[in-house]
Amino acid sequence: MSAFHMETGGLADGRQIHYFNTAPGAGRASFADKRDLGGRVSAGEIRYDVLRDEWVAVSAGRSDRPTLPVACPLCPSDGEELTEIPAPGYEVAVFENRFPSFGGFGEPGPLPPAEVTGMENAAPASGRCEVVCFSDDHDSSLADLSPERVALIVRALAQRTADLSARGDVAQVFCFENRGVEIGVTLHHPHGQIYGYPYVTPQTRKHLDANKRHRAATGRDLFDDILESERGGPRVIAENEHWIAFTPYAARWPFEVHLYPDRRFADLAELPEEYIDSFAPLYLEVLKRCDNAYPGEQMPYMAGWHQAPVGEGREFGRLRLELVSIRRGPGKVKFLASSESVMGGWVHDLGPETSAALLQKDSPKGAL
Repeated sequence: MSAFHMETGGLADGRQIHYFNTAPGAGRASFADKRDLGGRVSAGEIRYDVLRDEWVAVSAGRSDRPTLPVACPLCPSDGEELTEIPAPGYEVAVFENRFPSFGGFGEPGPLPPAEVTGMENAAPASGRCEVVCFSDDHDSSLADLSPERVALIVRALAQRTADLSARGDVAQVFCFENRGVEIGVTLHHPHGQIYGYPYVTPQTRKHLDANKRHRAATGRDLFDDILESERGGPRVIAENEHWIAFTPYAARWPFEVHLYPDRRFADLAELPEEYIDSFAPLYLEVLKRCDNAYPGEQMPYMAGWHQAPVGEGREFGRLRLELVSIRRGPGKVKFLASSESVMGGWVHDLGPETSAALLQKDSPKGAL
């Protein structure tokens, strides 16, 4: 079993920071945050959309978050260059987002009402938002890291998932990464985020409902049947003893890869050590294949962990990672125009088998 060691410290405005280390006694939490930040920023509120049957976060304070800063706020503090990371170096660091979409109250807030009436319903945007820094090397990316570091990141996400799930104001935990200017990323330091939603997201509710219908009709689990259908098929990108990565039959994005463990787990907190260790090299292979699809062009992507809700419907959820990219060709990106953005009617630009074949090919430089 691969152990990790966590140290918890505080930031100047009362937020928490957690350092995840491979060895004990690093002492990083002892470094004080010397900035004058004032009080913590609250997220605002969530409002209920009666037509779409979903909650929407309204967080005007996020407009003040850093954009293309002179000094990266995710690098370690160095002399007079004071950042969100007080320690002069770290392996993996997780801290509360200074400009959150959810939370910002310090203590857990109330969950939104289970039933709503009338046309205008609002509630405090409880929950939690955190930033996950993958490395103290500003010029690296997740794809450049070692399998051991990726495994440490996953263990950090698992610990945070367990902790946030126990708060009482989090209904679902979402861990994700955005990479590339085409996606809109302005902080290029390798990092991801964690959202502790105070509600179950619309996409997850759709997946849970689909699995419920499938079980009622067949007696089987939908995710198991998807995995069985894709295994050994033409869209498999990579696999090992515990994981399989594939482009789904009805992929929506030009490049889309789903990574499933071969057994059902509700969330990262349930993932056994051997699954974490075997995930890391497979995911790195997938990322390298993405970067080699169009030589010389790093693939922009959005990657996120689907996790089961904390409460109702948990038995119908399944842990899996989804990676999608808007890259549709050399120097070309897919814009979500009217059909996708307004009507939700997706059009695949390449064909799932074509984009899968581009990810299956070996790198001419032997980079895999």
